[in-house]
Amino acid sequence: MTPVGAVARDSWRAFWFRPEPMIVLGVVRIAFGLIAVAWGLSLFPDLDDFFTSDGVLIRARAGPFEWGVLPPGVGDRAVFIAWIVLILAAVALTVGWHSRIASLLVFVLVLSFQYRNPLVFNAGDVLLRVEAFVIALAPSGAALSLDERRRTGSFWSAQCRAPWALRLSQIQLTVVYVATFATRMTGEKWPGGTAVSYALRLDDMLILRVPQVVLDSAAVINIATWAVLAGELLLGILVWRRRVRLAVMVIGAVLHLAIMVTIAVGFFSPAMMLLYLAFLPPDVAGRWVSRGAGSAASAPDSGDTDSG
Repeated sequence: MTPVGAVARDSWRAFWFRPEPMIVLGVVRIAFGLIAVAWGLSLFPDLDDFFTSDGVLIRARAGPFEWGVLPPGVGDRAVFIAWIVLILAAVALTVGWHSRIASLLVFVLVLSFQYRNPLVFNAGDVLLRVEAFVIALAPSGAALSLDERRRTGSFWSAQCRAPWALRLSQIQLTVVYVATFATRMTGEKWPGGTAVSYALRLDDMLILRVPQVVLDSAAVINIATWAVLAGELLLGILVWRRRVRLAVMVIGAVLHLAIMVTIAVGFFSPAMMLLYLAFLPPDVAGRWVSRGAGSAASAPDSGDTDSG
């Protein structure tokens, strides 16, 4: 193998498989668990109307690859039990109690509710399903978990594992932003600089109304539309540059917080910002954990973390 080929091979292996403390994965798991709990609770008011055979969709859309534990004809009792299991599994996943089983249950039940009635979900819900799949495959209980407490006596400890699951989440962020930018550029409203105006005039989806003087300003709307496009493209590409990562992630956080307070798009913004956590450097996550542990004897240090 040529020197260049050897360097490329070693870089590839290091990117996916060089062991590192799973503190960041633990932070991602906790954040995802909290989002999954909130997502599950948001379903409760409409369980009967949206997911039972007596609701608005009598028979679920059945594609060749769409499956779940809520088949056509499911009754309200079965739906309620599935919902209870989802909430309990999400709580267990948050604290890292039997994380492998809990994460698998969360994935199967998120998928089942979404396939039972896909008409009431959006892209943010699909992204949560993808994240649930990655968490289910990952060694998500390898840090900051009750599983680690059973193994080492410390909730705050972290195993060293290959970071492939974090890499998948990082790549997912880039795919979402770059693909969204590319798709928007094939239409008319985004390149024309008017898309933000349309979004802010959807009366049935607005949370906080933007002043009419803003909506009537062609210059402001053009700037806002192109700022969103530029922000998405920059985030998708420059997030891999550690020197500017914080700056572009701040841009992304501002963008998603603006979306959250103005337009009712469900869990899209929390699901996207969860992917930001996958880019946390392990040393930064370690400092967060140390502050969280406080002065407890189990606070992580070089003796707690299996640094390999």
